[in-house]
Amino acid sequence: MSGTAWFQKKPKIATPDPTESSSVSSSRMEGIWEKCDECGDIVLDPDSFEEFDTELESTDPLQFSDSKKYKDRIKSTMKNLGEKDAFIAGTGTIEGRTVSLGTFNFEYMGGSMGSVVGEKVTRVFERALELKCPAIVFSSSGGARMQEGILSLMQMAKTCAALNRFREIRQPYISVLLHPTTGGVAASFSFLGDVILAEPRALIGFAGARVIEQTIRQKLPEGFQRSEFLLEHGMIDAIVQRKDLKGKLAQCLGLMAS
Repeated sequence: MSGTAWFQKKPKIATPDPTESSSVSSSRMEGIWEKCDECGDIVLDPDSFEEFDTELESTDPLQFSDSKKYKDRIKSTMKNLGEKDAFIAGTGTIEGRTVSLGTFNFEYMGGSMGSVVGEKVTRVFERALELKCPAIVFSSSGGARMQEGILSLMQMAKTCAALNRFREIRQPYISVLLHPTTGGVAASFSFLGDVILAEPRALIGFAGARVIEQTIRQKLPEGFQRSEFLLEHGMIDAIVQRKDLKGKLAQCLGLMAS
């Protein structure tokens, strides 16, 4: 498709509440694809974004139904958000440097990763391999999509395999962890970046804190699974405010990309 302005795509990414202690806050229309209300900035160079894979749509391979049929949930979510799934992918430039990138839409079923999301993430790395350019993924997800069962869990291996093939060209993969990044997304490609950045106070981890406490029968430290805790323990490389994100990405690309 023809080039689409960065600010015209609006996936919703949850924004951490400074007063929040453990729960995930409501998502808002702030993110990478439009100007952030807090900082008034965008990540890509203006008018450089070109979206791909817009034809991909989720199906209902397991004919799953809980309080609502999965196929009906997909239809209503697509209608309400105007997006076909929880991930948007394409190419663009950051200070003139081409990148292959994608971002999660947390408002689409909690940014959950099903077959379509896994395919789109895979294509981010495959496109970067083809273009011989860096790859960037902005994660904001509740994890694997339960309505697709094992097919959603398979996406963890699939995306990591694509990332491994991408490594052959020795271009950087930068993973940006937004609030929240959890479950199967956190346990796969999100934590495999050459550089891992996170926004302040972001909830990041695999299992929920209550599940962990019940399993190990211990009280978790204050701030456990927040980006500040992860930085202190060497799990991520830096915490970056959204207003500083474009500059930090440009700096990393300048140092690492060929």
